[in-house]
Amino acid sequence: MRDVLRSGQTLAMNVFRRALTGKSIFARAVRGASWTVVGFGTMQAVRLASNLVLTRLLFPEAFGLMALVGVFITGLTMLSDVGLGPSVMQNKRGDEEDFLNTAWTIQVLRGFALWVGTCALALPLAYLYGEPTLAQILPVAGLALVVSGFNPTRLLSANRHLLLGRITGLELLNQIISLAVLVGLTWWMRSVWALVIGGVISSVVYLILANLLLPGRPNRFRWEAAAVNDLIHFGKWIFFSTALGFLISQGDKLILGKYLSIDMLGIYNIGYFLASFPLLLGGAVITRILIPLYREGPPSSSPENFRKIRWMRFALSAGVMGMMTVMAFGGVLLIQFLYDPRYAAAGGIVVLIACVQMFQLVGLTYDQSALAAGDSRSYFTLFVARASLQIASLLIGIEVAGLLGALAGQGLAVIVTHIFIVWLARRYRAWDPLHDAVFASLAILLSTTALRLNWEAVVALSTWAG
Repeated sequence: MRDVLRSGQTLAMNVFRRALTGKSIFARAVRGASWTVVGFGTMQAVRLASNLVLTRLLFPEAFGLMALVGVFITGLTMLSDVGLGPSVMQNKRGDEEDFLNTAWTIQVLRGFALWVGTCALALPLAYLYGEPTLAQILPVAGLALVVSGFNPTRLLSANRHLLLGRITGLELLNQIISLAVLVGLTWWMRSVWALVIGGVISSVVYLILANLLLPGRPNRFRWEAAAVNDLIHFGKWIFFSTALGFLISQGDKLILGKYLSIDMLGIYNIGYFLASFPLLLGGAVITRILIPLYREGPPSSSPENFRKIRWMRFALSAGVMGMMTVMAFGGVLLIQFLYDPRYAAAGGIVVLIACVQMFQLVGLTYDQSALAAGDSRSYFTLFVARASLQIASLLIGIEVAGLLGALAGQGLAVIVTHIFIVWLARRYRAWDPLHDAVFASLAILLSTTALRLNWEAVVALSTWAG
């Protein structure tokens, strides 16, 4: 028995050592996932610390305003996304200088166009939401888009080759410097303008660090017709997909901004930030590692590839589900412990959102199978279904039962959307019914238990809008 245990331990250590030091795509994916988890977790911890300090220096209305600003900035960014990142990651010319410089040129032009868009929308949006300050804030916040347009394509190349340790270090350093600047500005100004200016400075710092710390040649302006054709041909469906992705990721704030007061929206945003950490972490890992993994080792090509991706999928889902469980069961206590009484209502929001996202986790790892195969059209079809169901359920839910109904509707939309996710995954033989059965069962068990334990805080949300 002792020999069997020792043999098993040796085998496990050999597997672990190969994952850390091997040169295969799977080994690089494991290392990349590890770097992303460590880096993202640390950055979110820094962000949480920043959030805790800022909520004591500012008022809920400031976070409501910035939630709206964030929605519009994100909307402009996503509504103009032509998929430069995925294009570089999957295209066979993704390492060629002319191709990268053409992509960078498009990115720079897009940054300036986005800033013009923020200026044009500032007054209409201020009138629509009844917040005159938006007319002044949006054009300044939009300067961050101009700065980001100059980010070097070395960032995309590092992702393409799963050199995520460097990216993680760069992002963490930027987060720490930006936090120090933001807290200093907020302490000095005690105004929402500190958050606006801090966001622009953060973009400048990131640009400087990326050019200083990442190896490779500086980008220069280039317009190669063949590269433009490749980028636009692949990116046209990404453009439509990310436009719908905006509705999926920001539609709740866009719609709730019309139903909730600005301070309630600020409290909702605090709860959403805390509850969404696990899913954002999972999404960060998936975005960075699964396109290269599917590209070089598609699950349809061999049973061995399918087993490796299954292992990665189970490990990722189990880790994220564990963190979601903490949020679902302890969301109310976390808000009470971390924030002052003005934000107490955010506890029920944390619980509900964490429960909804448990079901979203089940299908989280499949989307990239289509992108890795260059099939951005099927990816777009999935987003049509997802956005339509989510926005419809949110609108119906908030009209019928206020914020509580809106979030419950989101959960129903996630469950129905999984039918379309399975359709997409089956096209590339990436669907794993065992994974889905296990984690769907866990989601049902854990979410129903968490809701029962926190029912009083959840029901209190029924008084918000409706």
